[in-house]
Amino acid sequence: MRILSSLVVAAVAIASPALAQSYPTKSIKFIVPFAAGSATDTVARVVGDYVGKELKQAVVVENIAGGSGVIAAQKVAQAEPDGYTLLISTNTTHAANQSMLKKLPYDAVKDFETVTLLGTIPMALVVNPSVPAKNVKELIAYAKANPGKLSFGAGSSSARIGVEMFKVMTGTDIVHVPYKSNPQAVTDLLGGQVQLMIADVSTTLPQAAAGKVKALGVSTKGPSPVAPGLPTIASEGVPGYEITAWFAAWLPAKTPAAIADTLQKSMAAAVADKEIQARLMAAGIEPKSSSRKELADFVGTEIEKWAKVVKAAGIEPE
Repeated sequence: MRILSSLVVAAVAIASPALAQSYPTKSIKFIVPFAAGSATDTVARVVGDYVGKELKQAVVVENIAGGSGVIAAQKVAQAEPDGYTLLISTNTTHAANQSMLKKLPYDAVKDFETVTLLGTIPMALVVNPSVPAKNVKELIAYAKANPGKLSFGAGSSSARIGVEMFKVMTGTDIVHVPYKSNPQAVTDLLGGQVQLMIADVSTTLPQAAAGKVKALGVSTKGPSPVAPGLPTIASEGVPGYEITAWFAAWLPAKTPAAIADTLQKSMAAAVADKEIQARLMAAGIEPKSSSRKELADFVGTEIEKWAKVVKAAGIEPE
């Protein structure tokens, strides 16, 4: 038995490097828990272009929107741990959901292997042109004078928490309208079905640049390089307001370390590439990578951080 055990250990040790050398032998799927056109979708497609070329296999992006990312995250958690199915997601599935939902069909830590961080993104407060406010202070005054008259759309946990925090910190009453994805909420914002949003700048600011909505503030602590000229919400009447979303990549638990390391190296190289950085920055996304351990540690602290944010926003788990 001792000899047999030694042979098994030796076989695994030999197989792991061999597996990494042969991987990948077919197309790789990036699953995104939000609709096409979302910031997460942009990250997946831009990074996927680079990874596909470097690993010499096609990278296919599949959008599975809805359920605050739960459906997509669960699918990846249950996928074959062979390196061909990745989750490209955000703090919604791996930090906020743990506090916003009473039950989750996946464990953000135990059911996944970390790969790397991919970037961060600030959010912008935008309103429909019909709202008679030219800045954040005027919006607060209008909302207080018309409690319950304004509604906001949110297709991610970050987008919802962004406004819920705003409501608590300003003492305003704004009605929440849920959506499967932020681009869908933006469509209704343009149509006037909802009056405001606080969502990622890649989804909101292009609409502001086109004159279809009014951008009033950015969610970062200080001025953001991806939202030039836009004042912070904190400086415009909500001192202490700050919220930033982030993106990362995960594999199903028990994916061989050699494969996870191969993907981490390729995706980190993508984020460090000047052309890829330019494409991400143009979409309002600040590139940022990490080691696998750094992402694991980061997720642990983020789960605690977002628990405090959800509590401060007064959100009851659903």
